[in-house]
Amino acid sequence: MSTTALTHHVRVLGAPGHRHDEILTPAALDFLGHLAAAFGERRQDLMRERRRQALRLAAGTALDFPMVTSAVRADPTWRVAPPAPGLADRRVEITGPPDRRTASDALDSGAQVCVADFEDATSPTWDNVIDGQIALLDVGERHATLVVRPRGWHLDEEHLAYEGRPVPAALVDFGLYFFHCARRRIEAGQGPYFCLPKLENRYEARLWNDVFVLAQELLGIPRGTVRATVLIETVTAAFEMEEILYELREHSSGLGAGRWDYLFSLIKTFGHRTDFLLPDRTKVTMTAPFMRAYTELLVRTCHKRGAHAIGCMSADLPGGEPAAGEAALAKVRLDKEREAEDGFDGSWVAHPGLVPVCREVFDGVLGDRPHQIDRTRDDVEVTPSDLLSVRRISGPPTPDGVRTNVAVALRYFAAWLHGQGTVAVGGLMEDAATAEIARVQIWQWLRHRAVDRETVLGLLDDEVAALGAGYPWAPVDEIRALFERTALTGELPLFFTPDAYSRHLVRRTGAGA
Repeated sequence: MSTTALTHHVRVLGAPGHRHDEILTPAALDFLGHLAAAFGERRQDLMRERRRQALRLAAGTALDFPMVTSAVRADPTWRVAPPAPGLADRRVEITGPPDRRTASDALDSGAQVCVADFEDATSPTWDNVIDGQIALLDVGERHATLVVRPRGWHLDEEHLAYEGRPVPAALVDFGLYFFHCARRRIEAGQGPYFCLPKLENRYEARLWNDVFVLAQELLGIPRGTVRATVLIETVTAAFEMEEILYELREHSSGLGAGRWDYLFSLIKTFGHRTDFLLPDRTKVTMTAPFMRAYTELLVRTCHKRGAHAIGCMSADLPGGEPAAGEAALAKVRLDKEREAEDGFDGSWVAHPGLVPVCREVFDGVLGDRPHQIDRTRDDVEVTPSDLLSVRRISGPPTPDGVRTNVAVALRYFAAWLHGQGTVAVGGLMEDAATAEIARVQIWQWLRHRAVDRETVLGLLDDEVAALGAGYPWAPVDEIRALFERTALTGELPLFFTPDAYSRHLVRRTGAGA
């Protein structure tokens, strides 16, 4: 891409910082401008369609496998691209925020793949976003394959503007990394690889594919060099797994399962219905019938099309008291054994201490093979009713479950507003996905009178007081207001992040670039 003919000017509204000029170069901003000009309006149309689809489902429209794409599902001939360099063996993937220390520890953890997460594991302050790009720029040749997870389509980056409007955050995270690091990763024997969060349908996957095509064209990189794993973490996407693979097939590196985001999506989509009332989140395990249907369909879909299937995150934290640490490892082992036996090709962990147990389990099933894509799971048959059979585990919450959700949401909000994207609570690594499921469960329980409002308000008082005592720096009034706006209102906000980001994390200077 020429650096002399800059035609798509992006303004920098965020404050300058150390080494920011290495990332926010005129050519990089022009590249972002090209992406924003080409795809910004289309992305807005897709966000409007999300809202229309939510209204249709709330009005009683049945969720089903799309009839219009039945030919894609019935065609046995198409496959995704073969694994790219560094993405054949993915038995252990570790994820975390893209800060320098976490990325270094993850890349040296013994995992095959390291996912630098700008989405759920990052509080998107301006410094975090750009410092994360600097950390990725500085990554040398390491043992693990690097994958970047940009923010979702629903988020904006308000510190960068194109034609007076914020640049979509997904394009910022993707574009800056791709512009600066794509050739570096190719020279290191890998490539520019991505993990795509929170897609809801095939059209959003098609948009990403078109982004990849244009980005490769602009920088003169061969088409098909980009590879992307899509996380199936929305209930609507679960009904379009094959279509999503098909749209991305020349750039696809498979699908991944996302436990907490999937449950969060289920409540957002069907939380108004009494037959979708979920109990404590700890009681909704991956062995629940509707979760089994979802993960088995994911494995069957991927292997049918020659793609990797990656299992769910294990967020348990090893260490602490010996008995608690042993229990956490035993729990993780059981999860990974189930995934490996079901046919998954690898799985995610959130802590380097979980890498050995995950590796041991998948080593026992895979041996010297890099994956088990040849296990096509033709025995799996999943119907729409299987994916939505929540009533078999539905039930009221326990008092401990209500308190835990209030506490987790508040503690995560405190960390997020403080610029920290992950926080340890009760032996688990909590991120934005777990905060979302915590607050929407409170909303759902209140809506269906599974818990009364006075009880929740009393717990809120207690936990806010405990938070203030434990974290004197925490802006408890702002944290409480954020909880009230996102969990105690009549109409459920779809995400806590857009409003909280605009209110609390955006620091504009008005400077141009």
